[in-house]
Amino acid sequence: MPEVAAPGVAGAGVPAARTALVTGASGGVGRILSVALGGAGVAVGLVGRDARRLAATAEAVRAAGGRAVLAVADVTDPVQVAGAVAEVEAALGGVDLLVNNAGVIERSEVPVWEADPEEWWHVVSTTLRSSFLLVQAVVPGMLERGGGRVVDLSSGAGAQDREVNTGYCVGKAGLFRIAGALHLAGYDRGLRSFEMSPGVVPTAMSLGMSGHAGRTGWTAPEEVGGLLLAIAVGELDAFSGGFLRAGVDSPAALREAAARGLPDGARRLLVRPYGPRDPLA
Repeated sequence: MPEVAAPGVAGAGVPAARTALVTGASGGVGRILSVALGGAGVAVGLVGRDARRLAATAEAVRAAGGRAVLAVADVTDPVQVAGAVAEVEAALGGVDLLVNNAGVIERSEVPVWEADPEEWWHVVSTTLRSSFLLVQAVVPGMLERGGGRVVDLSSGAGAQDREVNTGYCVGKAGLFRIAGALHLAGYDRGLRSFEMSPGVVPTAMSLGMSGHAGRTGWTAPEEVGGLLLAIAVGELDAFSGGFLRAGVDSPAALREAAARGLPDGARRLLVRPYGPRDPLA
C-alpha cells in the first residue's frame, strides 16, 4: 500500500491526506479503513457511538503504527457532530480526508410496500443525514485550507434497482447526489469527492443479509484499504464525483483508464436515454 503521508505526494495539485476522520469506526469496514489509513501514516479521528469499541479500533490503529484519537458521537445529531469534529481537529489538525462510513440496513428484507415506515426512514435518514452533517462540519475547513477529499462508503445497492432493502438503496443512491454536488461546487477549490463501495466484506451487516447466504467469495480487507489509500494520495482524482468498487476496481486499472481519458458521465448515476432519438440523449 502507498505511504499516504510521504512528503510531496499529491494528486492534481491537492496534497495527499495527512489527517482523516472516519465515521462508524467502531467496527466492520470502518475499522478496516481506519487501520489501513493509520498504517500508511495518516492520523485518524475515529467517530462512533460506542466508546469501548472505538477504543479497540484506536488500539488497532496504533498497533499498525498510526496515530488515532476517538470522539464519541451520534452522527445524526448536528451538535454532537460539530463537537466531534472540533475534538478531532483540536487533537490532530484540520481534516483533509472525510470518510462517511456510518450507516445501517433494514432488519427485514421485504418489498417497499411491506416495509416498516419508521425503520425504513431511520435507515435512509442515518445514511444521508450523517453524511450531510459531516460535510457541513468538515468541508468549509477543507476549502479554507485549499481542498481535501470526501469519501462516502457507498454500495452497488445505490446504483441498481433491488427488490428489498429499499431504504438502504435509497440512502446509498442519495449519496451519489451529495458527491456530485461536492464535485461540481468544490472541484475548482481543491475539493474531490468519491462514492466508494467496499465490495462484499464479511462484516456483521453483510453476514446478516440473505443475499449473501452461502457466499464463499468475499472482498479482502486489503483491497478495500488499498482503494481508499489510492484515493487519499490523489491517484484517483480523475474519478472525483464518481463511483469506485473495491474487489472489482484496482488502483492500477483505474489509473490506466484515467490516462486513456474518461467519457462524459463515467461512473455517475444517470438516467440513460432509450436511444439516439430520445430528447434526453
